[in-house]
Amino acid sequence: MSADSPRSDTLESVRRAGVETTGIEIVDEVDRTARPADLFWPWFAANVSVFGISYGSFVLDFGISFGQALLVSVIGIVVSFLLCGLVAVAGKRGSAPTMVISRAAFGVRGQKLPGVVSWVVSWVVSIGWETFLAIMATLATATVMRELGWGGGTATKVVAMLVVAALIVGASVAGYHLIMRMQSWLTWLTGLATIVYVGLTVGHIEWSTLTSLEGGSFQQVLGALIMVMTGFGLGWINIAADWSRYQSREASSGAIVAWNTLGGALAPALLVAYGIGLAGSDETLRAGIVADPVGTLATILPTWYLVIFGVAAVLALVSGAVLGIYSSGLTLLSLGVRIPRPAAAGLDGLLLTLGTIYVVFFAENFLGPFQSFLITLGVPLAAWAGIFLSDLALRRRDYDEEALFDARGRYGSVDWISIGTMVLASVIGWGLVTNAMPDSTWNNWQGYLLKAFLGTELVEDPAGNYWAGDWSYANLGVIVALGIAFVVTLVARRGIVRRQEER
Repeated sequence: MSADSPRSDTLESVRRAGVETTGIEIVDEVDRTARPADLFWPWFAANVSVFGISYGSFVLDFGISFGQALLVSVIGIVVSFLLCGLVAVAGKRGSAPTMVISRAAFGVRGQKLPGVVSWVVSWVVSIGWETFLAIMATLATATVMRELGWGGGTATKVVAMLVVAALIVGASVAGYHLIMRMQSWLTWLTGLATIVYVGLTVGHIEWSTLTSLEGGSFQQVLGALIMVMTGFGLGWINIAADWSRYQSREASSGAIVAWNTLGGALAPALLVAYGIGLAGSDETLRAGIVADPVGTLATILPTWYLVIFGVAAVLALVSGAVLGIYSSGLTLLSLGVRIPRPAAAGLDGLLLTLGTIYVVFFAENFLGPFQSFLITLGVPLAAWAGIFLSDLALRRRDYDEEALFDARGRYGSVDWISIGTMVLASVIGWGLVTNAMPDSTWNNWQGYLLKAFLGTELVEDPAGNYWAGDWSYANLGVIVALGIAFVVTLVARRGIVRRQEER
């Protein structure tokens, strides 16, 4: 399609198309009434899920001590959500979703190159996150039913999966304002249920067992840190401006960063710390979380609280998935796919259901596919984030809203420097990570730089293949990709950004 085609994705054509339903339009000034403190609710509600407790087991699986696990969890969670807070500032300055604002760095059409820039990566990441949240909700429902003696087999999982998918898709279709109100309600409901859970299970923590856990190497600590960052803030970073675009232009950027960071990091930091205590005290619980992260947590509860816990856990997971599917719909529409918003949500819902079916009914456990997903897509997402944050840091003015929709405008059609930077950073990053499923032939191509220079090798073992080498599970490529992308953009695009802002 030519730049001057009558169907060109200009701002005016988006406004005429029906806009609040599609969600990629520039927010009108009259609708920009949100305050920075309003950002606390969606971020807190989406991250107060008891799934955060399960992360305690994931962190300890790196072979680190109780103190090391606490340190990397708090640092990883706070820093990763701080990055989300910085991206959220772009929402105020650009009045558009994250992936529309990202056109300033990649070019209006450059963002659409399949498999290269972050449109596709962002959409797959959003789909992946909501799918894994739906998977956990399905597994948790089945486990609670089994504990109550009400079944928990295949039929229960099928019904739970369909109900969960319907809730997620239905809420996402409703749009921003209903979602914001819903998140406020769910914050109180899930927060209270989680507090009661802690009160009922705190007796399972054994401090003598925790303090006896042996410390890990620097590489093990680094791997746990990057896993936490990828699993929390970096997993949300590609949608962080979607909720701040309704902020008043007069809103303090510092306040936006602070409320975004506080809302996202507060609950996970506390929940993961508690989860470390539980998982480190009970080896059986820790092993069970690998297969069913949320449902296993119900096995140590008294029977009378199981239904309450199950409902609260599912609603918390649905809450997080709603944010993901809402934003994945925005990204899909921003790719130029011309379908109504309900159809976009329906397509996402279909993919969510298929992914849930695979992990629930065919995968051997949850943790392998989950960590493989985080690392494989975490590398290019980190590269995109480095470019976006560096581009944002270089800009001294608000974004030109019209130019975000016009390939002939100041941001141009394709920015080859950004595209090349993302490709370079991703290729290097993938060479410095390993797949968490060594038995998976489709995804064990990563780690080529680790194999060539740092002694990593695949060990074939009848009990299960694994990667050998000090750096094998350090996840180094995620942070390297982010750093390379940030520095290269800061140096190579400084003049480009200056010229754009002078036009």
